[in-house]
Amino acid sequence: MKIPRLVLAGTTSGVGKTSITCAIIYALQKKGFSVQPFKVGPDYIDPSYLSSISKKDTFNLDVWLMGKNHLLESFVSNSNSDISIIEGVMGYYDGFSGDSNFASTHHVASITKSPTILVIDASKVARSVAATALGFLKFHNNSRIKGIILNKIGSKKHEILCRKAIEKTKLPIIGIVPKNTTLDLQSRHLGLIPTKEDRTLNQKIKQISKIISNSIDIEKILQIIKTPVPLNIPNKKFYNKSKTTIAVALDNSFNFYYRDNLEALKREGANLRFFSPINDKKLPKVDGIYIGGGFPEILGEALEKNHFMRKKIKQLSEDNVPIYAECGGLMYLTRSINYGKKQSKMVGIFDAETTMTNIMKLNYTQGNIITKNIISDKKHFFQGHEFHYSKLESVSSDSKFAYELKIGDGIKNHLDGMIQNNTLASFGHLYFNSSDYAKILIKNCISSSRR
Repeated sequence: MKIPRLVLAGTTSGVGKTSITCAIIYALQKKGFSVQPFKVGPDYIDPSYLSSISKKDTFNLDVWLMGKNHLLESFVSNSNSDISIIEGVMGYYDGFSGDSNFASTHHVASITKSPTILVIDASKVARSVAATALGFLKFHNNSRIKGIILNKIGSKKHEILCRKAIEKTKLPIIGIVPKNTTLDLQSRHLGLIPTKEDRTLNQKIKQISKIISNSIDIEKILQIIKTPVPLNIPNKKFYNKSKTTIAVALDNSFNFYYRDNLEALKREGANLRFFSPINDKKLPKVDGIYIGGGFPEILGEALEKNHFMRKKIKQLSEDNVPIYAECGGLMYLTRSINYGKKQSKMVGIFDAETTMTNIMKLNYTQGNIITKNIISDKKHFFQGHEFHYSKLESVSSDSKFAYELKIGDGIKNHLDGMIQNNTLASFGHLYFNSSDYAKILIKNCISSSRR
């Protein structure tokens, strides 16, 4: 299957990959092409920006979570547009560890056999920018780098110096983006602010994309991607008829979901009903609940005010309705969230309090499922990830855990996945297609509905 495609990589984090990727998507759409976005790594926030400009769901590509075969299968099966654009993560060669290319943007570019454009922040260099470009080009036997974009160029003189230096690398310059503080996107402790949290961001993204697109040579990009290497077509996946209904929390406070996870639930027979823990005063009739990650600490007061929702979810847990929650979802299910000087009451399924800290927990996770639960019928090995600034305090000594981590911090002494009734919640995020998680959750929801 021939899929015109391109990877946008950076020399480091913060070089402007997301803004430039959005600008390229915008420019391609203006030329009449439909664009399917992808994001390397276990990122939930940047994909919301790519989706905003492309008007399509963004799919994650993470080798650690998905494995090579599942990653390639997801990429090919979801590349239904004229062009697929993959935004990288961190520096191009930054992988699972400092001495490993595994799970890096370059690894994903190699698996998908995609040409790559390297984005370089040129704000504090001139001739040295060529050394950076040449280093990335030569660092790996097959870098796949076909061109570069220079970001944050300060003046015409600066541009001339950089262009002259880059000539020695023989890499084409695909774009020269002037330095402009109005093009900066606001960040917070986990990165950019999700577009679902601030609706004005959608308009800002479009404005930024339009401005930057004028500095990108789209014709050169079209030349780079015009003869794509064929990829094998994966076996077609069949969707079961709806067997059960699962409520999925989706609003300003909870919006961190892998699109593949939601598709896995639908494929196994779930009818997904989305609801807002902030705004909705009732839940639809459901057989299970899925609460993803997000920023419940930012909207703690609004979540606390919805007494009905907190009470209803706790009641459903006590009635043994399956509830699965990750990270922000776990925080919501504790007694309270302490953020700064504010304490907000939460659902209270788990006998613990959430406290925000200034210590980032960013890890790929690895371990064993040690207790049968709503997503696993047996003990087995798993891989996932965690990304949070929160911790649980005053955790009851009677607490039960489903996961024992070999890599990752979890909730307590490398234990994660708290269990109460038929509720399972963890700081870790899992990729459903890596096991039978969706199938088993559906089975448990059906069993619950028959009680």
